[in-house]
Amino acid sequence: MTHDNKKGREDVKPEKKQKVDEILGLIDKYPIVGVVNMENLPAKQLANIRGQLRGKVVLCMTKKKLIKLALEQCKKQNIKALEEHVKGMPALLFTDSNPFALFKLLKKNRSKAYIKPGQESPSEITVHAGATNFAPGPVIGELGSMKIKAGIENGKVIIKEDKIVAREGDVVNDKMASLLMRLGIEPMEIGLSLVAVYENGEIIGSKVLDIDEDAYKAQIRLAASESINLAMFAAIPLADTIKMLLGKAHVEAKAVAKEAKVMTSENVGEELAKAEAEMQAIKAATKL
Repeated sequence: MTHDNKKGREDVKPEKKQKVDEILGLIDKYPIVGVVNMENLPAKQLANIRGQLRGKVVLCMTKKKLIKLALEQCKKQNIKALEEHVKGMPALLFTDSNPFALFKLLKKNRSKAYIKPGQESPSEITVHAGATNFAPGPVIGELGSMKIKAGIENGKVIIKEDKIVAREGDVVNDKMASLLMRLGIEPMEIGLSLVAVYENGEIIGSKVLDIDEDAYKAQIRLAASESINLAMFAAIPLADTIKMLLGKAHVEAKAVAKEAKVMTSENVGEELAKAEAEMQAIKAATKL
């Protein structure tokens, strides 16, 4: 530990120093350290999530300053790089599970919510074309002010085409938040937002951890299919190709024997039947 770190710890009050020591102990104990953002997370939902995580993940909530102080003082390789991901209302997660399983667990415990005025859009928000429940009235003007093309059909307001109303990071105002709520659009997700994970000296961001499992499995199946096709084309005998290659060789050998009129135990019946048919045709033609 450096002299500066010692000095920094001496300046921390005993109860805060105890919290820093607790975090350092957890970092030493667990191989996986995650940073989550609890901003806009209601207390009731936090209590429910903690119940779901109990026995699987240790959640440590404290001040941002103390989290950063612990990361600065920790001697684990590259863990200080996790500090740049400590944003919003941060907390630390500790687990023995792998980072991808941790992300999946937290994502499963998230729920959709309306965006509030002053909040940043978490992603691109699109108002899609289609019917609404709005009766004709001032709402058409509201939609128009946001450059959303609208009209009236069967006594209801309809949106004529898709319109992106907010980009990722845009701050949503009162008017937009109200309209999105009335349209039933819930762009927010409430829950523990895993920002980044530390494992074996590597920092893994949320975009890497957020894997579409169905798409990933489809890619594996496609790769397996293409590798089998390549092995068949190159006639490489493998456990998965040997039966198909033998079957293909058998069919091709029969075709060669038939073309060259070579008698074999497999084609003798077929050749004799063919000769018999040709003889009968000649007999009929010559009226013998």
